[in-house]
Amino acid sequence: MLQFIHESAAVRVCFGAGAITDLADEADRLGLHRLLLVSSRSRRALAQQAADILGTRAVGIHAEAIMHVPVDTVTTARTAAERLGCDGYVAIGGGSTVGLAKAIALESGLPIIAIPTTYAGSEMTPIWGLTEAGGKRARRAGHGRPRPPRGAPQLTLGLPPQVAGPSGINALAHCVEALYAHDASPITMLIAEEGIRALHDGLPAVIRDPADLAARTTTLYGAWLAGAALSAATLGLHHKLCHTIGGSFNMPHAEVHTVILPHAAAYNASAAPTALARAARAMAAADAPQAIFDLAVALGAPTALRDIGMREADLDAAAELATRSPYPNPAPLTRTGIRQLLDDAFYGRRPGGVI
Repeated sequence: MLQFIHESAAVRVCFGAGAITDLADEADRLGLHRLLLVSSRSRRALAQQAADILGTRAVGIHAEAIMHVPVDTVTTARTAAERLGCDGYVAIGGGSTVGLAKAIALESGLPIIAIPTTYAGSEMTPIWGLTEAGGKRARRAGHGRPRPPRGAPQLTLGLPPQVAGPSGINALAHCVEALYAHDASPITMLIAEEGIRALHDGLPAVIRDPADLAARTTTLYGAWLAGAALSAATLGLHHKLCHTIGGSFNMPHAEVHTVILPHAAAYNASAAPTALARAARAMAAADAPQAIFDLAVALGAPTALRDIGMREADLDAAAELATRSPYPNPAPLTRTGIRQLLDDAFYGRRPGGVI
């Protein structure tokens, strides 16, 4: 007998070409008059463009978002927001930028308007993460979810292929974990499977022709679905490993997701065969872990931890950190099993034992 619980917050999503040009109208709809623009330094020009659209509603630009959201950057941003007396935030950039805005909003509870420029999907989730004292912690906070997310596919045109590929597989990881989460529902699974299909279809076309707006649109749509799926499901082994490796060893976020995903999926395959079969179906493949690995290869994305700066000497510590505290996952979590997973990921072995 079918039985499940599905819980999700109502979210208004603005997707399409007007996501940035209509920004002032969105601010007025929300009654916001003093908005702080949050971005990375590389996206400051885009933040300035958004500030120009907002006019007097924009009170400043804080272009200091960096990878993994170190806690001191949050403190600095909160101080700036308080000094400017803002009543909301516009986060314009990738997952690190949206993550910084979420972290600022944890104390203030002020609304965030998120405009993604990558495929991280963070704009759709209430999940936030901070790095402090050499470790990364992730939590959920309902008021930290941006409202409303605004997806403008044309803003991803400047995302180069070497960034777009890993960013898209980062989103793919959200879908895969949502499929086998212990609290997944049929609704979550439908969203996740469609997200996998869109990302698997869109990403190769983006890499072939970075100016293909239709492919960019399909991929951003898939990333939006990935965030929506993740927001309704609990993180498992894949995300735990990525947070551990990224936060504790300062590895690049999206690239770590890209390398780890096929191996985390293979680790869980026998314990979640139905979920992985759905993932394979969405990619028109026989085996989901191998299809994910092959997608990374086709995109020119990294497939080995050693190629993105991880030291083999740190694998034991990573396995220890990843198994220190219990968390939900389909397959039992053993230090031996995860250490083997990390070894496969370090050398870039294709699931099934092929290098």
